[in-house]
Amino acid sequence: MYPFYFDRTYFLVLIGIVISMLAQANIQKKFSKYEQVKTQKNITGLEVAQYILRTNNYNDIKIKKVGGSLSDYFNPISKEVALSDTSLTDTSIASVAVAAHECGHVIQYKEGFIPLKIKSFIVPAVNFGSSLSMPAIFLGLLLSSQRLLNLGIILFSFMLIFQLVTLPVEFDASRRALNVLEDSGMLVGIENDFAKDMLKSAALTYVAAALATALQFLRLLLLFGNRDRRDD
Repeated sequence: MYPFYFDRTYFLVLIGIVISMLAQANIQKKFSKYEQVKTQKNITGLEVAQYILRTNNYNDIKIKKVGGSLSDYFNPISKEVALSDTSLTDTSIASVAVAAHECGHVIQYKEGFIPLKIKSFIVPAVNFGSSLSMPAIFLGLLLSSQRLLNLGIILFSFMLIFQLVTLPVEFDASRRALNVLEDSGMLVGIENDFAKDMLKSAALTYVAAALATALQFLRLLLLFGNRDRRDD
C-alpha cells in the first residue's frame, strides 16, 4: 500500500492550491489598487467603524488595532472589531471597505444572523475534526479499518461544512457594508462601485477556500470510501 498523498488523485489537491493562490493574488491586487484610491471625503476606516457602531448604538463593541495587512476581523466573544494599522488611519477605498465589512459582521451578530450563529456553534466540532481527521485516516490505513477511515472522512467533512456556512456570512457582511456606505453618503458615486469590487474579490477568497476543501474531501472519498467493497 502506498501513501495516499502520492496517488493519482493528488491533482485534486493541486487544483485546490492553484484556485486558492489565484484568489489570494486577486485580493492582493485589488487591495493594492484601491489602497491608492482615496475617498473624496477623506474618511478613514476607523471613522467608518465608529459611525456604524455609534448610529446602531452598539456601545458594547470596542475597536482595537492589530498588526499586518488584511488581518481585520470581528470577534463576537470579546466583542471587538480588530482593524489593521492601514484600515484605522488610511482614507482609501480599500480601508473603508474592509472596516465596513467587519462592522457588517457586528450587525449580523446583533441581529442574530442565523448562518453566523451556526458558524460560531460548529467551531468546536471543526477544531476537533481538523485535528483528528488525518490521524484517524492514517490509523485506519495501518489497521486496515474501514470504520476508522470513515471516521476520518466524517471528521474532515466538518471543515467543509464550516467553509460552506462561512460563505453566506461573508457575502451578507459585504452586502450590509455596501448598503451602509452608500446610504450614509460616506462614499460618493463610483466610489461605491470600487468598494463593491474590492469586497467581491475578498469574498472570492472564501469561495476558493471552500472549493479547495471540497476537492480534498472528494479525494478522501475516492481513496478511502467503501474500500472493503472495492477489495471484494
